[in-house]
Formats: sequence, C-alpha cells, structure tokens
Amino acid sequence: MTAKIFIDGEHGTTGLLIRDLLRERSDVEVVSIAADKRKDLAERKRLLNMVDLAVLCLPDDAAKESVSMIENVNVRVIDASTAHRIAPGWVFGFPELTPAQTELIRASKRVANPGCWSTCFIALMRPLVDAGLIPKDFAATCWGVSGYSGGGRQMVEAFENENGANAKTKFIAYGMKLAHKHLPEMQHYSHLTHTPVFTPSVGAFRQGMLVEIPLALWSLPKTVSGIELHAALSKHYAGQKYVTVKPYTNEPPAELDPETLNDTNWLELFVFDNPKTEQAVLVARHDNLGKGAGRAAVQNMGLMLGLA
Repeated sequence: MTAKIFIDGEHGTTGLLIRDLLRERSDVEVVSIAADKRKDLAERKRLLNMVDLAVLCLPDDAAKESVSMIENVNVRVIDASTAHRIAPGWVFGFPELTPAQTELIRASKRVANPGCWSTCFIALMRPLVDAGLIPKDFAATCWGVSGYSGGGRQMVEAFENENGANAKTKFIAYGMKLAHKHLPEMQHYSHLTHTPVFTPSVGAFRQGMLVEIPLALWSLPKTVSGIELHAALSKHYAGQKYVTVKPYTNEPPAELDPETLNDTNWLELFVFDNPKTEQAVLVARHDNLGKGAGRAAVQNMGLMLGLA
C-alpha cells in the first residue's frame, strides 16, 4: 500500500529536499497543495487530514497552527520546526539517542525532527553524561560552523544572489545573545542541568557542518582520558547505520572539511585529546540538510510508516 505524504511548506529548503528524496520512491505518494492555495487554510486543513503522514517544514507558529488543524487521529506528524522539540507528547526524532529511541519513534504519531546543531551536540554529549564521564552540571561550551543553507531560503538567496546582502561575505558569527533556538533541546536531551554556551557561525559554502565541544579534562570531578571518551561513544553507537565514531588516533588530521558528508544521512563523531595538557575536543560532522534536517525526516518517516 502506498503511503500518502503531505509536506506542509514544501517550497522551503528542507521541504524541497524531502520532496526530491521522495519523488522517485514507489512506496509513497507526495500530495502537494496547488500554488494558488498555499495560504488557503481550508485547503491546508483538508490535505493535512487526508494523508498518512504530514511533514511540517514551517516556522514555529505556522507549525503549531498546522498541528491544531489535524482532526484525523490516524495522521502521523513529523515537525521539522523547533515548536515541539521538548513538548510533552512528542518524541524526539533522533533514533540513535538511546537504545529505546527507534521504537519510540516507530510507535509515535508525533515526532519532532531534531535541529542540525542539536543533533551534533546531543550525539556527542548525551552518551558521555549517561556513562558518568561528564557530570550533569558540567559547564558545556560549543562552537560550530554551518553552510548557509541552514539559514533557510532567505539566507541562501543572500549568499547566492550577486546582489544579496551576504554575496561577498565569507564568514558570519552569530548567536551573541546566547539564546539560540536549539538550546532548549541541546540541554534537555543531553541531560544537562545548565544551558550550554553556544556560539554558531555560517561559512560561504552551501551545506555541511562541524560542531566542536572543548573539554578541560582536568576540571572534571574524576579523571577521564580521551581514550575513555572515545570508548564510551563507540559503545553507544556500535552497530548504528548512520552514526559513526571515527577511530581514535594520536595523529589527528591537519584539518576537517565540513562538506565531506554532503548529500548523505551520515553523522561522524571524533575525539581528539592532548594528555599532557589534559584537554580534549569532541567534534561532530554531518550535512546540515541531511542528518541535520531533510534526510533525518525521511529516516523518521520510514520508521513511523514501516518503510525502507
């Protein structure tokens, strides 16, 4: 039986990717809204209630509006906005979070797709907190760089249009108010008692992402080595298809390219350390449109509908 999918907001960056990924599949049928009815609430409501699964690629308020219009109890929802990521009744759509998370997603009718930044941070931090290597009250800091597609259609146009505001800009640091919209889920799903200090940035490349968490190992309440951190991450993600912990090495690469995993659903995790200075840095790399957005949504869709 072919599953009907409605992408509410299919003309945004994430929506377009999901539509393209589903276009050639024979096990799903993408239902689209007519161009002249995109702002027609009655038509949106009709489509939201006639499908097997709705994917919301909308701003937060619009996503909440769409959910409120769904009256058909059989309709499953994946929300790619930040509106429901820590909301009661919603399952966090990171299947590799815990051993039980895949089944929670499979059984749920309401799944909140993770953000690109938070996927990286949580993937690195949660296993180490669960293993007791990093305390819950740890003063976590995080830095990262993303391709400009993470800023949505307006930022894409600003970088790619020769007359755009950022057309000649190579790098932008932002989030200086220390209130990034991904912070609530970063803290919540990492089981931290304090909000991380997070300073993101955007580079002049379309997609790809690197996230770094520096660790002063000497400041931890008990002695922890880089090898132990790596072992805990490796144990947590053993056997996972889409998350890989790269081998521990005493000779780290001279550089890491944020674009290496573009157009994939893969997430790579690294641990680098200096035993002499008792310091380490955790690094995550993925495609911010892939495992960080659209491809993650398709992975969750497959679990929720029992598809490949």
